[in-house]
This record gives sequence, structure tokens and C-alpha cells, in this order.
Amino acid sequence: MNINKVVVIGSGTMGSGIAAHLCNANIPVILLDLKTEIAEKAKERILKSRPPLLFEQSRINSLKTGNISDDFENVSDADWIIEAVVERIDIKHEIYDKIFKKRKKDSIVSSNTSTIPLKVLSKKLSSADKKDFCITHFFNPVRYMGLLEIVIEQTNDKDKISLLKDFCESKLGKGVIKCGDTPGFLGNRVGVYAMQIAMTEAIKMNLSIEEADAVFGRPMGIPKTGVFALYDLIGIDLMSDVLKSFKKELSNNDDFQKVVEGIPVIQKLIETGYTGRKGKGGFYRINKSDGKKVLEALNLNENEYYPSKKIDLQIKKINLLELINRKDKYGIYAWSVISKIILYSSSLVPQITKEYNDIDEALRLGFNWSMGPFEMLESIGLDNFFSKIEKIDNNKFLENLKDKGLKNFYDERQKYTEIETLAKSKRSVLKVDKNNSAEIYRFKDFNIVEFNTKANALDYNSMDALMNATDKPLVVINESMQFSAGVNLNYVMEFIKNKDLKSVEKFIKYFQETCKYLKYSDKPVVSAPSGLALGGGEEVVLQSNHVVSHTNIVMGLVETIVGLVPAGGGCKELLWRWSQTDKAKNNPDYAPLQVFDIIGYAKTATSPQEAQPLLFLDKNSEIIINRNNLLPFAKAYIKNNRDFTPPNECKFRLSGGQVREKMIKVLEDLYNNKKILDHGMEVGKELAYVLSGGDTDLKKEVSEDQMYKLELNSFMKLIETEKTQKRISYTLKTGKPLVN
Repeated sequence: MNINKVVVIGSGTMGSGIAAHLCNANIPVILLDLKTEIAEKAKERILKSRPPLLFEQSRINSLKTGNISDDFENVSDADWIIEAVVERIDIKHEIYDKIFKKRKKDSIVSSNTSTIPLKVLSKKLSSADKKDFCITHFFNPVRYMGLLEIVIEQTNDKDKISLLKDFCESKLGKGVIKCGDTPGFLGNRVGVYAMQIAMTEAIKMNLSIEEADAVFGRPMGIPKTGVFALYDLIGIDLMSDVLKSFKKELSNNDDFQKVVEGIPVIQKLIETGYTGRKGKGGFYRINKSDGKKVLEALNLNENEYYPSKKIDLQIKKINLLELINRKDKYGIYAWSVISKIILYSSSLVPQITKEYNDIDEALRLGFNWSMGPFEMLESIGLDNFFSKIEKIDNNKFLENLKDKGLKNFYDERQKYTEIETLAKSKRSVLKVDKNNSAEIYRFKDFNIVEFNTKANALDYNSMDALMNATDKPLVVINESMQFSAGVNLNYVMEFIKNKDLKSVEKFIKYFQETCKYLKYSDKPVVSAPSGLALGGGEEVVLQSNHVVSHTNIVMGLVETIVGLVPAGGGCKELLWRWSQTDKAKNNPDYAPLQVFDIIGYAKTATSPQEAQPLLFLDKNSEIIINRNNLLPFAKAYIKNNRDFTPPNECKFRLSGGQVREKMIKVLEDLYNNKKILDHGMEVGKELAYVLSGGDTDLKKEVSEDQMYKLELNSFMKLIETEKTQKRISYTLKTGKPLVN
């Protein structure tokens, strides 16, 4: 049996998200709701969604809509029917009755519920129907969240479940973890508990919501939303419903019951329409003051909103042991939260899963944690944990570890998949070299460089790692959320503050030398990006010999936003790619004008499919839907290219002033229409000078080194200006662009 046609019933947030991702996989899907108009509106939402649910807009052509009265016949030849209707058991049972009367033999039927037990859902099904029925719990947004929990019972057809798991892993790119029928399954059981602990402990310690979010965030390897902002993002009312479900389903002696009630202010927020981002606000809200939008935070003691304060914990890297040993309130809070998460998670083994690693993976894939509870325990160290914890009564997992006197306990990562992932490959590493910004994993036949700074921003050490790893074929890859958000602007601004422009120039020049060295190395360099590959990160990708790209990427050369031009070879490389197109062969100004438009507007692509028309990705690239496959495909390229020869160096023929006049005309139109202001004009002129080849004409040949020099000179001119420095400072402070 193959899955060639899918019917999704229910076109709400989850139903439409699942349908959209099936479209991404080019699987024909029928989306049904009470009325066709409802499903059609869901289709419109998919097309307008931000971030985009589709790899490219044309994928929507795989989706057809209908209603459950007139179009239910589609169930009869569907291979997989997914129920994603409202969380009411009477409505679900009514739908199942219709499905199992119509469906073809051997089709798979599943529910996307996150709160109702499988045994309750399947209560009215026959024994034969129960074999083909399970829960497929996707996480929102479906395209971006890696976790899919398949909840099964002993009665399930094991071959059918294996087929479904393989399909969702290979075609939908999911990390598929099979779970037993326990409340909240794996991800939500621990993830929601962790949120509740983080919230209740913060209130108990009288921390502000900004302080709690600052600790229960990046310092712990958790997304920067923290807990209170995450409540707002999910929806305070929805979280309230989730907690009610846990209260109902969990036994009275489960430790979750101690925090399941939430906090008194939550009901008041819901009653007044403060349900989070979808409402008037929640723990945070956007308010207008003097005509400007201001982020405000709720003071839980006074029940009043005040301008939100940024909390700087002076933490640059995740170090849990250092965090929990801090002598301030933040260290005390971190230990209280982390220890309780570890205690609760370990108490669930083997009750909800025999593989403790699966709990970690569920938190990684479903909540974007960089470490799950057991990895946190390993990171802290067993001796350190047991010396700080007061008691571990009735926790067999921890008692067993303590009795054995182990120093380390963690075995294999990612047991849920047979793919030889990056995490698994690290177990066979021969040697690890590291500096403050990256690690080099040395294997027999190749090396890996993994950046490890905040958002994997690039600095001198990052370049050192790349330079030092090209003695063998090299794969640039990582496990974190971002490939690289670009050059570390904080690093650059430190030099600026000290009026040390020579060090800035030295760094940019070294960046250029590194990228050129990668491109022309006698051994292949493969980049495997996922997440952000912006600015300098994109320049590393552009100058790799081959790219294995995850479908969930954001690519672009966005330096103009902060008043700079790409200077690590981005202008040069994109210009070269466009100059190889058919249109460029007949028009020498075609490529410079195209690249001027792309870089000038800081255009980005939100998928490889969008990146290809912009030539951020070229023919030397592959698209991978399952992130776990990035390393295997990169290794396959290396294996299949043992006779690799580096490319020839670029030589340009550019018209100089001729094409620059056209670019200046574009800038003047933008300036006159107030699309750009004074500094935008200056940045545009510098970009034009670089892309036109400087003082050249079509009779002269411009070398790659000359293009690098043009980039460097323009970068340095702009970084010296007060207005560029203001742009950079503003963006670093607010995360938003400054137009000046």
C-alpha cells in the first residue's frame, strides 16, 4: 500500500496546516469542512500565511476543497484520512462513523487530537477498524515543527503504522516518535509541565515576567519566547483548555496536578479578552504612546502594564552548570525550574516511554529546545545534580543512576529514526578541535564544522575553524535552529566603539580570504543549511562547492538593511551566477541590474524553491525535506566526488559607469518617492559602485580579487559613517530596521 491521496476533515489551524504540508510533498489532498466556503477560506489563509506554510505558492494546486455532505465520497478512495475537527468527542465519533462506512479497506484513519485519549476516540470502533486507527499529533505550525507523535495501542496493525511512520519521515520530513496512549503523550506532557513550573516558580519568587522569560529562554537552550511570551503566542485561553484536560486525565498523585491550576490572573485575562497575541494582548501587549508602538509587560503584583524592560543576564553561551550555580535570584530560579523538570521527566520512565531519549527528542522537535531534560541532566553532571537536589524519593530512574555511581549515563541520540544523523555520527568522531565560536569534528574521510555562537553569528574564530578544517572534504552543518544569521555585528561594533577600524578591515578581509579558500579548496566543501542563512551565513553557502539545503530555510543578503553592502563575496558570487544566465550573455547590464535589485531590496527566500529563482541556490544544490538527512546526503556527495576539482576563478566584464547610471536612476526614483532617505541613497550608491565593477568598462576584465576589494572598500566607507552605526545599533537593540 502507498499513500497517494489524503483527505483532511476540518480546516481549522491544524487541519489547514496539515493539508498545506501535504501539498509541500506534492501529495493530492482534499480538505473538507461543514461548508465548502469554510475550506476555501482556509485555502486563502494558507496562501497568505506568515511565515509561509507552503514552500512555494504553486504547491496549493495539490489541494482541493469541499464539504462533508456533498464531497464525502472522496473518503472512499483515500489512502489516509485525517480527522482534525473541534475537540468534542461526540462530533468526532459521528465523523468516525461516517468515515469507516465509506473508507476503502486497508486505508489509515487518524486523529490530530492533542487532548483526547486514543481509547476514548476508538471506543465505538470495531476490532477490525481499531487496527487501522491511531492518533497523528502534529505540532503547529506544521511545516516548521519537526515532531509528529503517532499514538498507538496494542491492537494496531504494526505494518500499517510502520508504513505511516516511513511516509511521514521520508515525504513530510517529520521526526516521528511512536507513543503509548498516555495523557499529553510525550511532548506536551513534559513541555506543558515545564511551562507551568517556569510560571509558578517565577510568581513564587516574585520575578517579573521579563526576568522569567530571560532565564527560561536562551540561557537554558529554550527559544527566546520564554514562558509568558509563549503563553501569549499559543493563546492563554487555549492553554487553559489544555490544562483542564491534563487535570481530568492525570491521576491525583501525579506531580503535574500541583501546577495544573495555573495562576489566578489567567482567568481575568481571558475574561477581559486578553487571550494573547490573537486578542488584545496577554502577559505582553503592544500599546501606542506618543504615536509610537510600545511593548508593555504585565506587572503581576499590580495587575498593570508598564513598558517592557530588557533583561541582560550577561550570558553568551548555554552553560547550565554555570547558570544554576549563580548566586543571584536568576540562578536560584533556574535551578528550581530545571531540577523540577528533570525530576518530573525521569519519574515518567518507563511509565510513558522506555526510551528516555524520546522525551528529549520530543522537546527538541516539538518545542525547539536545544536540550531535553535528560540532556540537561547530563550537561549539569550527575554528581553536581545529586549534590544539589534535596531528595529523589520514589524516582526509580534517578535512584538507579545514583546507586550505580555513574559519571555519565547518556547513550544514543535520536533512537526514533534509523537515519545516520549528525548527532549519531558524532559518536564515531576521531577528534574534536574547538575554539570559542565553532567545533571541528574530524572523521576518517571528512570533517564537520559546527558553529556554536548565538544564532551562529560569524567572527574571526568561525573563520579560523573553516580554514583549519579543509585538510579533508568539509561539511558545514549544525544542530541548532539557525545555520548562521550572518556576521556578528556586536563583535564588529566593539571595534567601532574603540575606534579600531583597522581590526574591522582585518576581519572582513579574513572573511573574504576564508570564503575564497573554501570555494577553491582542492577538497569539496558542502554546506547544509537549515533555518537562517543570512548575510555572512549566506555568503558561506554561496561559496561552497555544493549545498544540501533543508526545506525550512530563510536565505538572503540583507546587509543593506543595516547600512552595509555584502563584503564576504556575496555581491561577487551572486553577480557571477546571474552573469552565466542566457539573458546576461546578450546584455552585459542584465546581471548587475538583477543583483542590484535583489541585494538593494534585501530580498529573502523562505524555502529552497524560492531561493532558486534568485540564484541563492544554483544547480550545485539539493533540497532535503527531512533535516535528519542533511548529513547523509552531504556525505553521499563527498563519496561520489572523489575526483573533485575546484571551479575556475571568475572573470567579469562589466560596463562600469554605463550600468551605474541606470542604478542611480532607480535610486533617485526611490528617493523622490520617499521610499528611501538620505542614507539609503548613500548605501545604494556604494552597492551600485561594487556591482558595476567600479572604474571599469566592457573592454577591461575584472578579477575576483578586484571584486572582493570593491566590496571591502564600500563596506569600510559605510561602517565609518554615523548613520550606518546608528542602523546597526538600533537593529541590535530592537531587532528592527532603522530607516535614515
